[in-house]
Amino acid sequence: MPDLDLTLACVATDRSRPILDGRVTVPGVALAATQGEPETIFKTALRERTWDVTEMSMSSHITVTARGDAHYVGIPVFLSRAFRHSGIYVRTDRGIDRPEDLKGRTIGLPEYQQTAALWVRGILRDLHGVGVRDVKWRIGGVEQAGQGERIKLDLPADIDAAPIGPEETLNGLLAAGGIDAIVSPRPPSSLDDPDVPVARLFPDYRAAEVAYHRQTGFFPIMHCLAIRRELAEAHPDLPGKLFKAFAEARDMALAELGLINVLRVSLPWVAAALAETKEIMGADIWPYGFRRNRDEIAAMTRYAHEDGLTAQRLEPEALFHRSTLDLAP
Repeated sequence: MPDLDLTLACVATDRSRPILDGRVTVPGVALAATQGEPETIFKTALRERTWDVTEMSMSSHITVTARGDAHYVGIPVFLSRAFRHSGIYVRTDRGIDRPEDLKGRTIGLPEYQQTAALWVRGILRDLHGVGVRDVKWRIGGVEQAGQGERIKLDLPADIDAAPIGPEETLNGLLAAGGIDAIVSPRPPSSLDDPDVPVARLFPDYRAAEVAYHRQTGFFPIMHCLAIRRELAEAHPDLPGKLFKAFAEARDMALAELGLINVLRVSLPWVAAALAETKEIMGADIWPYGFRRNRDEIAAMTRYAHEDGLTAQRLEPEALFHRSTLDLAP
């Protein structure tokens, strides 16, 4: 019998499935897993503290940790990472041809504190001179009205961030010309409407993202694994056990990408894509562990402070359980 019965919530990906289907286990732990989409998982975890272990938005985790009301502590397992140059959508009739042209514009966001938005604001500020106060930010659902921030924010008064109307959507506003751009992990449906002048800011976003990685070394972290703080304190070996199990699951997923006798992924040239990715990013294409990622996490805590999400710049170590800081896969 396991020593602990714990609940887990995460998105089903190749990196988590070996945990979800039981191929990888946590010694002494029985996990009852809930699978879902990140928006729902994060909102439920942050508002209701439902699960013992959960996938967690890094931006939300930084925000609540900095203000001292975080009920979860991080484990440096980064279940989601994504380059975000692909997620900037602009009106093509507004003279927005490069990132610098976003200065003075009105940009829609699903949530101001969304991690994708955090990264895009950091990129715009650091590499293109567009500061958070140079833009009007409008918050709401991309396709569904009535959506807003998952946690309450208290932004500085000189940051122009406001919700859209209760019956409005960002896609509707973009299509009608009410806003100039959207930053979103999910493309707005107007992108596929030939009668609406909407396109990606970076048409060849892959080239832009490769160039960004070569310049910075970053593969933007979106989500971490997190555990209830009181549970980690009561069982100080548990964060390390979870780290090792999820690292093993990730290793299984990466190994499967290279199998070509029977393709485990439904992409004809997946092995070639893996080899090309390693040529660009090095052998460790999806790094776990705090030390390996500290510089990137420090950039995120700086972005959060510069964006007004935190009153002070948080030290990266504060985000993770102390027992995990020196762990490496």
